[in-house]
Amino acid sequence: MSRRSQRQLDPVDGILLLDKCLGISSNRALQQVKHLFNARKAGHTGSLDPLASGLLPLCFGEATKLSRYLLDSDKRYLTTFKLGETTTTGDGEGDVISQKTVNVSSQQLELVLNKYKGVIKQVPPMYSALKKNGQPLYKLARKGIEVKRKPRSVEIFDLSLLAFDAESLTLDVHCSKGFYIRSLAFDIGEDLGCGAHVTELRRTAAGKFDVRDAVKLEQLQEMDDQRRLQQLLPIDAGIDDMPQVRLAQDAYQYFRQGQMVCADDVPQAGLVRVYSENGCFTGIGEALEDRQIKPKRLLCTNS
Repeated sequence: MSRRSQRQLDPVDGILLLDKCLGISSNRALQQVKHLFNARKAGHTGSLDPLASGLLPLCFGEATKLSRYLLDSDKRYLTTFKLGETTTTGDGEGDVISQKTVNVSSQQLELVLNKYKGVIKQVPPMYSALKKNGQPLYKLARKGIEVKRKPRSVEIFDLSLLAFDAESLTLDVHCSKGFYIRSLAFDIGEDLGCGAHVTELRRTAAGKFDVRDAVKLEQLQEMDDQRRLQQLLPIDAGIDDMPQVRLAQDAYQYFRQGQMVCADDVPQAGLVRVYSENGCFTGIGEALEDRQIKPKRLLCTNS
């Protein structure tokens, strides 16, 4: 039996930090990497447009059960806006729909940027994966249909101006989940009175993960199977900010069967990582009163 056939019988589990290149969708990148690993199950944790590059955490096997917790993490982007033009898509791939003269001072720009620090209301762009009556907005937009979108509360934790001239500005944006850089470009352009759209976008961080620790698709393609598997992070790598609880053997077995258990040293109420006495990760629980742990998301492990 070949090594590839053996791997088909042994699911791949873990998290891969991919540095997605320009020009391909997140799903396309996922499928290419999934094929390289010959993995049964895989998913990404927050899509990047073909226009965007950068960090795309991919979950394999049992790690896909925890992808929602990675989706909820904050993100960091390096982005450039072209001033003086707005487009149908909010980025350089759309048609230009307005052009205005740029007459923006550094002081004016600073005042505008300060408006976007903290919690703000943001209207999602039409070219997004959000749905209206079950239909993705981007599909409606491609048909020339525009629907009203409700503003959503999002947060910018940090917004730094890296470069600015008569034609463009470059920002470092640290933001909450659900944030749209294209909407930020549009809003800033409106406030400056000249319009703007995204020309460059790179995700540099997601939660605790940094793009400097990521691997490119071309690098994965050059690796042998063993080296490729060494790039995977443990299943619990993305949630190590959660408190952890270790269960005695009996309680551990009951917990794995989906039963509520009691444990020593239970932290205050909230989500916890649950391990066996010997450190085997088995899933996420919810710490309740009276030292009780309620199963929330269980993994299939061999321990």
